[in-house]
Amino acid sequence: QVQLVESGGGLVQAGGSLRLSCAASGRTFSNYEMGWLRQAPGKEREFVARINWSGRSTTYADSVKGRFTISRDNVKNTMYLQMVSLKPEDTAVYYCAQEWYGDNRYHYWGQGTQVTVSS
Repeated sequence: QVQLVESGGGLVQAGGSLRLSCAASGRTFSNYEMGWLRQAPGKEREFVARINWSGRSTTYADSVKGRFTISRDNVKNTMYLQMVSLKPEDTAVYYCAQEWYGDNRYHYWGQGTQVTVSS
């Protein structure tokens, strides 16, 4: 049974930083592409970043490029999202997801962690 558990969310002032973690279990972590997506109140879920199985290939949404860094540790079965220079518009529930199959579709999702950026 696949489980994805996010942590590290919270309240931060604009310009601040947070690091999100996603701990995965249930199958071989290093076999699968992983991603971070987010959903703000009243908005659709949107892509944030994606990382391939080895960690050598990453993709970012234009809105976070240069501020967010996605990474993974295949020994610890954990994916990370380092966020710096946070803006109020980054406020959302952040979800980690596993096994991408196009657009914003993944086979498995975490429960989400709230990130709130105050101005």
